[in-house]
Amino acid sequence: MEAQNAARTPHIQAFTIPNVLTYGRIAAAPLLGAFFIPEIGPWIAFVIFVAASVTDYFDGYLARIWEQQSALGRMLDPIADKLLVAVAILILVADGMLAGWTIWAAINILMREILVSGLREFLAELRVSVPVTKLAKWKTTMQLFAIAALLIAPAIQGAKSGIIIDLGLAFFWLAAIVTLYTGYDYFRAGLKHLVDE
Repeated sequence: MEAQNAARTPHIQAFTIPNVLTYGRIAAAPLLGAFFIPEIGPWIAFVIFVAASVTDYFDGYLARIWEQQSALGRMLDPIADKLLVAVAILILVADGMLAGWTIWAAINILMREILVSGLREFLAELRVSVPVTKLAKWKTTMQLFAIAALLIAPAIQGAKSGIIIDLGLAFFWLAAIVTLYTGYDYFRAGLKHLVDE
């Protein structure tokens, strides 16, 4: 009986509510791109993005209070975040919401996400965990707010200019600047372990 329970454990852990929320966030990334079409597109994309962003808080929170934290969840959670943000940024660039110098802010954010992912993979092989800092969490919050504002702004304002877009771009640049610092922070921690190795 115990052997049967042990055999079912990985399956059960894979389908806990926190993990299901993470799967939903991964699925939301391609849906975001598929539904961002003229007229109703911005509203649908906005709803999908905000709903997926909210799950980013609840999956971790529920995993902690229900003691359902797992290696699978720890691996997929940052992947889900990066997929959602990357697709949203690509949509905004393609739509012209992110243009000119702001594209460099977008490139900075995307490069940082890729570099940190590679660094985390390297550190995982060394069995070294780099905890997410409070500043990194604030960066994510600013990033999500900025993207949500830029997704919905044209539908509300009817044009690609105005207070909502200005606010979204301001937070996007702020997130990009903080991204540089937190990226350097992770790189410095990784470099230390690389030198030690």
